Amino acid sequence: MIFATTPSQTVGPYYAIGLPWPDGPCVVPAGTPGAITLTGTIYDGRGAVIPDHLIEIWQADPDGRFADLRGAGPGGPSRVEGFRGFGRAGAEVGDGSYELLTLKPGRVPGPGRRLQAPHVDVSLFARGLLHRLVTRIYFADEEAANAEDPVLQSVPAARRGTLLAQPRAGGYGFDIHVQGPHETVFFAV
Repeated sequence: MIFATTPSQTVGPYYAIGLPWPDGPCVVPAGTPGAITLTGTIYDGRGAVIPDHLIEIWQADPDGRFADLRGAGPGGPSRVEGFRGFGRAGAEVGDGSYELLTLKPGRVPGPGRRLQAPHVDVSLFARGLLHRLVTRIYFADEEAANAEDPVLQSVPAARRGTLLAQPRAGGYGFDIHVQGPHETVFFAV
């Protein structure tokens, strides 16, 4: 028997079943020198937390090297012991928050070989979304590098603040607003 194609459905809320794993939120092992914590909350267009989401990050290490097992990344693979360059965290407690243990990334070449500011690439999956949302986390205390970053400079000045993580004790805070007056800038990739 041949069945008709069914319509697309939103992702989740099944993240806790198969996507998270114990080391997922740790881009580096606990105790890694220089490790920071990225924390935040995911909000919908009304300002309510999205309790069931999955956030993935991908980034370079502090020297601008990636966790590339084949050594094909710029400058070769990371030399940081245990650095994966990838992390995944879900809202397991249902309060819309996330927490990732990582290192502050270094600068990497971007469009036109211009150096990009330290940043973390982010994919967000949540109920109500047919496709992931893609954004970046830049660091508010990297003012000079941010002023030179070709991708960040392509964002209207009034919206750039939605991409800046703010320093907090032990790391940085970065909330993501899916819609609404504080909507985070998302990129079409």
